[in-house]
Formats: sequence, C-alpha cells, structure tokens
Amino acid sequence: MTTDFYEQYREGIRLFNEEDFFECHEVFEELWAESQGDDKKFLQGMIQAAVALFHFGNENFGGAKKLYHSAHQKLSILGEQFMGIALARFLVDFELCFQELLANTEAYPTTVAIKDELVPKIHAVEEGLIE
Repeated sequence: MTTDFYEQYREGIRLFNEEDFFECHEVFEELWAESQGDDKKFLQGMIQAAVALFHFGNENFGGAKKLYHSAHQKLSILGEQFMGIALARFLVDFELCFQELLANTEAYPTTVAIKDELVPKIHAVEEGLIE
C-alpha cells in the first residue's frame, strides 16, 4: 500500500466506525478504482456493507438486504483477516446487525429498525490502522 492509499484507507475506516456510511463509501470507492484482485473485491464488499447500513438506517429495507447479501458474499471468501482488519469478526457483527431484517418476510417491514448497539465496527489487527 502506498502512503496515500494507506491514509485514505484509514480515513474510510474512521468514517465507517463513526457511522458516516455515505462518506465512507465515497472514500472507499476512490481506493476501489485504483485496486486489483482481492483488494478490489474487499473494497467493493466494504462499500456495499457501508451502503447497506446507510439504506438500513434510512429504512430502504430492500436496498439494505440486497447490498447486505452482495457484501457478505464478497467478504466471506477473504479469510479471517484482510487488509489489516478482523474481517471474520466484522462479518459476525454485520450479520447480527441485519439478523432481524433478514428474518422479516414482509414486503414493507414496519417493525424493523436498525439498532445502534448492533451497528458493526471495523476492528484492526494491524498496529496503527485505527486511532
């Protein structure tokens, strides 16, 4: 990772953890455009996770579910850790956050809401990645 890439990546993680999912998506999208291979797949999955959470918070449940599945599919094949984060832990927390929405079969759910205490955070396995 170049220094610029690394700093921008750290900024994307910071925005995600502050639940500024739209801005996080913007930052990660710039990095995604410059990436290749598994890094590109990972960043796309994280973009989709951020947008899924953005939609969930805005009660766009159809969009949230669709992006949840896309993100989970991309991220779940990348292992326990990836690009300095605890990816397996993130996926467990991400699934827990979406559990109620995923279990709901209503076309337009009225009893589902994102729970602040379940919104996943990104945890680092690499020193200095998250302040």
